Parts: sequence; structure tokens; C-alpha cells
Amino acid sequence: MSGVVVLQPGRERSVLNRHPWIFAGAIARVDGDPRDGAAVDVHASDGAWLARGTWSGHSQIRVRLWSWDPAEAIDAELIARRVRRALAGRRALLDDPQTTAYRLIFSEADSLPGVIADRYGDWIVVQLSTVGAALRAQALVEALVDQLQPRGIYERSDAEMRAREGLERVDRLLWGTLPDGPIEILEHGQRLLVDLTGGHKTGAYLDQRENRRRVAAYCRGAEVLSCFSYTGGFEIAAAVAGAARILAIDSSPEALAMAAENLRRNVITTPVEHVAGNVFNELRRLRAEGRSFDVIILDPPKFVHNRAQIERASRGYKDINLLAMQLLRPGGILATFSCSGLLSADLFQKIVWGAAVDAQRDVQILERLTQAPDHPVLLTFPESEYLKGLICRVW
Repeated sequence: MSGVVVLQPGRERSVLNRHPWIFAGAIARVDGDPRDGAAVDVHASDGAWLARGTWSGHSQIRVRLWSWDPAEAIDAELIARRVRRALAGRRALLDDPQTTAYRLIFSEADSLPGVIADRYGDWIVVQLSTVGAALRAQALVEALVDQLQPRGIYERSDAEMRAREGLERVDRLLWGTLPDGPIEILEHGQRLLVDLTGGHKTGAYLDQRENRRRVAAYCRGAEVLSCFSYTGGFEIAAAVAGAARILAIDSSPEALAMAAENLRRNVITTPVEHVAGNVFNELRRLRAEGRSFDVIILDPPKFVHNRAQIERASRGYKDINLLAMQLLRPGGILATFSCSGLLSADLFQKIVWGAAVDAQRDVQILERLTQAPDHPVLLTFPESEYLKGLICRVW
């Protein structure tokens, strides 16, 4: 072991409760000189052994905990065991021929801190957001190849967290080959193109897979407005469910072009209009034109990247929800989401409540939504719950 981290008196409670983060302020001293990413033991102030993790001297989260077993080393065997366990928990997805894209490993929630791995058909895309994960990339690749035999494993470690770990952005092929261009995956039998090297996140928003079905259930016969469309996942689900017509808005013409191709691949006959523009501006334009809709979907990108942005982001969420409520016909459905982990579910509901008051509309919550089950929430790590959604009826 390259070092021992000794905690301040009284700061061992979170470790005993199996929370996987230790912040700089909880540390009394470090015995030894651990390099970034090295394994360290964590001791209470009285010297009692507590847990084992990896050290990150650049981050406010100094230690990411991997094990509470003193006999368990942070090595390739541990990573292989954790990968097998993660895959076992996703056996239904692995055996489903109608869905070929899903999350395989969800970082701390799967006891592999800093490791994201998503499957897209025959390829796997990984994100390694911590130095401890980055130094163990080879062991991760070997475990994934052994279990899944993919055609290729590609790393897209571009999350902002890497900067806080003293790491640079990485885009590289880790194993095998890359596809020549976008590939086609299935989501509940629906065909979707995914750009593994240039799309958002690891290529697609896999966390919304089940929510697309839930929202689509309200779209039969409806005129639908889908905001922040990206490549059209919500629109395809709505059209398959029987939507009468759809207007989709996104700031990226390239994403909308892929959305149009996705509609074609699914032989969608529902009229779908694509508008490239700023959603905030387009919602105001639609309001000025006197437009109205039966269903409005708000699936914005992450507005909050640090705590200093919460107030500004809250205004943004309130703005789009207020505009949506003003555009809904009486009895219409608002499906509204936030993927900002730093914005709590309670605060998000208060923001939507504030929009309802300002819009002078009666709004009922019909369903509360969260991320798909392949993005599990670890009870001892509530930070793993980040996606919040409300399906509301607006009178």
C-alpha cells in the first residue's frame, strides 16, 4: 500500500455508512506519499482500518473508495469481479434482442468509481472520469472483452470531472476496431442511429430509454412539441404510439438531420416538422404566434455543472416550463426533465410549481420519472440519482 489516509476525529461516519467519497476537509493527515491513482488505506483517527480506495491529489474528492474488505486488493481481479456483477444485474437487457444499447457499468453505483461503460450493439464506449479509473483502463478492457467479446472498445473521457482530477480529455480506441460511421442500434425494437465518436455523452441518452415509452403513452392522437430533440428518440416513440403530428426543436442541424434519418428508418408516417433553433427563443415565437399543443416534452441538456450555477439554472428551468405551460391546451400533458445531479428532485418540483403559479395554470403531477434501471441508484450513494422527470397534466 502506497499510503495511509487518516481522517479527522468524527469524520469516519460516512465511510462506515459506505459512502464512496472522502473530501479533502475530512482528512487529518496522509502517511506516505501516494501518487495519483494509487491505492490507499483509510483509517479512523484512532487508527482503526475503515476502507480502501484510490488517491487523487488534484481533486476535492481526495479518495474514491473501492472496498470495505481489508483482504481485497484494488487489482485486475477485483475489476473483473465487479464487471461480472454489473453484467449479472443487467442480464435481462443482455438477453433482449429488441434493445441493443444500454449502460453496462455505472461508476460508483456499480462499485467501480469513475467508470462508465455503455454498450452499443457490437461496440462499447467507456468514460474514465477519475485518475484511479484511468490507471486501470487495461484491466477494465480485459474484463469487458472476456465477458462480452465486442468488436471494439472506444474511450470518450471528456467529462468535466476529468479536469478536476488533473486529467486531460481523451478520445481513443482502446481495443479492436471502430465502425466506419454511425451505427444502428435498437431501443424496444425502434431503430436509432448513434455516432459513437461524435454524439452527445457516450453517443446517446440511454438513461431516457424507459421514459420515452412512458411519455409516448400520452401521445396517441396528440399534437406534440418535443424540445431539445437531439436525434429524435422521444419523437419516434410518440409517433409509434399514434401521435397526430409532431414539432421537434433542437439547436443542432446535424442532430436534426440524424433525427430525420431515424424517422425514415422506422417508416414513420406521422407528420414531423424539425426546427433548428434556440429552444427558449422558439418557445417565445410559438407563443407569439398563438400556437398550442396537447403534449410538450422538455428534455434539456445539463444546466448545472457546479453549485455556483444552481440559481441561474433554476431560472432557466422555470423559464422553459412556464413557456411550455402557456403553450399547452387545457388538459394537456407536460413531460419535463432535469439531468442536473446538483439540482435536487425537491428543488426541481419547486421550480415547476413556481412556473405553474406564474402561468396561472392548475398543474397535477401524474408520474415521477427517473433514470432507466441500467443506471441504478446505490442507496449509500444518493448522488447516483441524477435524472428527474415529471409527467404533469396542465389545466
